[in-house]
Amino acid sequence: MASVVVVGTQWGDEGKGKIVDLLTNYADCIVRFQGGNNAGHTLVVDGEKYVFHIIPSGILYEDKACMIGNGVIIVPGVLLSEMEELNGKGLPVTPTRLMISENAHLIMPYHQMLDQAREAALTKGKKIGTTGRGIGPCYMDKVGRVGIKAGDLLDPAQFTEKLQSNIEEKNFYLSKQYGAEAASFEVIKAQFDAFAEKLAPFIGNVSMELDKARRDGRNILFEGAQGTQLDIDHGTYPFVTSSNTIAGNACIGSGFGPAHIDEVIGILKAYTTRVGEGPFPSELPEGDKVGDELQEKGGEFGATTGRRRRCGWLDMVVANDAVRLNGLTGLAITKLDVLSGQSKLKIGRKYTIEGKEYNCMPGNIRKTALAQPVYEEADGWDEDITKVRDYDDLPQKAKDYMKRIEDISGVAPVIVSVGPDREETLLLRNPFEKS
Repeated sequence: MASVVVVGTQWGDEGKGKIVDLLTNYADCIVRFQGGNNAGHTLVVDGEKYVFHIIPSGILYEDKACMIGNGVIIVPGVLLSEMEELNGKGLPVTPTRLMISENAHLIMPYHQMLDQAREAALTKGKKIGTTGRGIGPCYMDKVGRVGIKAGDLLDPAQFTEKLQSNIEEKNFYLSKQYGAEAASFEVIKAQFDAFAEKLAPFIGNVSMELDKARRDGRNILFEGAQGTQLDIDHGTYPFVTSSNTIAGNACIGSGFGPAHIDEVIGILKAYTTRVGEGPFPSELPEGDKVGDELQEKGGEFGATTGRRRRCGWLDMVVANDAVRLNGLTGLAITKLDVLSGQSKLKIGRKYTIEGKEYNCMPGNIRKTALAQPVYEEADGWDEDITKVRDYDDLPQKAKDYMKRIEDISGVAPVIVSVGPDREETLLLRNPFEKS
């Protein structure tokens, strides 16, 4: 039995969905522990593309138990749409296959309305780049102790009381501060009554279920959303998400004891990307030949938003922050194939900011915006590696590149992705098999 956490090491979009899909082969339970539908995991299986926003991607396997932890925030309509889409593809989502934590908070329509109104009110240069899906306002209500939880759907009287109180407060801000349309109690109440009827059989105590699975000797896989530099505490604040994206939150966001975690695998894209606003030291500006090639060849558009991802060279300052913050025991290097054809590659080793050297991301966002990477060069390779199925068959220069990543980070690759399909992945070490 082993418990493995999978996290992103950069600003998200590292290819976590594909790696989770691979490791799901060896897991019995798959748990999503944070974030909302502002994140997306994209999988390509037998040429068919699947995009998940809330449901753990392990749902593609019929014999796995999937769970949505208390750290996740849920839009019931989006969750039900995902369930219906899977049902339509012959993958029935039943209460025996999916459990929703009773303590997971719900994103309400007024959260989305507030999110969009607040972002619209910010001046250029001050905008966060939010997806407008209500993530921030929902987490604010959670911390403010006025949030509505999935378990409240099972108690109509409690749900109604909470909704009435929240509608009164939120409409004050919407109408008075932002001049926006008010939320309707009647409309939301009717909508969520219908959601409650459909979701009630799926709601339960995920923490208890995970503890039972552990005691029964089952393998558990924890999947997060976004990436380390989007962590609310440790990322490039305020250009971050509203939850803790690092591995420690796998325990908090699911109700699982930290002493029971065996491995933490960090997903590291072979170059770096970022969606939305915020500092990005190794960014190649739009119009740069290499940056545009990476963007086009890597299909760098957000799985959830469709927004163009900003592309840049591999930033090992970011990677080393992830190693430290997550306690990484292995790396999964993704999109290595996208670098094929580049004669020279660059690896960011440190930053210079106002004449000083930095080996970690500064906590001061003004300094982060001024960061200039100090690069070392590596030789690229021309070979198409998408058909490679054995590590030894990779071009030597590709292996040298990954060895340099290992030397700088102190963490060895355990998985290498050489293409988007499920089969285009090399498993060097199975984290579920204890040595």
